[in-house]
Amino acid sequence: MKKTIITVVGKDSVGIIAKVCTYLSENQVNILDISQTIVQGYFNMMMIADVNEATKDFVGLSNDLEKIGEEIGCIIKIQREDIFNKMHRL
Repeated sequence: MKKTIITVVGKDSVGIIAKVCTYLSENQVNILDISQTIVQGYFNMMMIADVNEATKDFVGLSNDLEKIGEEIGCIIKIQREDIFNKMHRL
């Protein structure tokens, strides 16, 4: 299993979760866990996803998610789990 961490942050609006999850589903990315909150009108979501069966490579997923973020007014980042874990151990 190749796990990744996907974060979505921005001003809350209708359809953020639907847009991101639809893209992931269309590209065979399995969402393993998801958490989202809205604080004073700002949306924050973190997902753990399995990209083992993804139809695109990591760079392709990252570029597409960044574009989707621009379309919906959010910042979307995807990080490999191992890099995320090492980064947060420092």
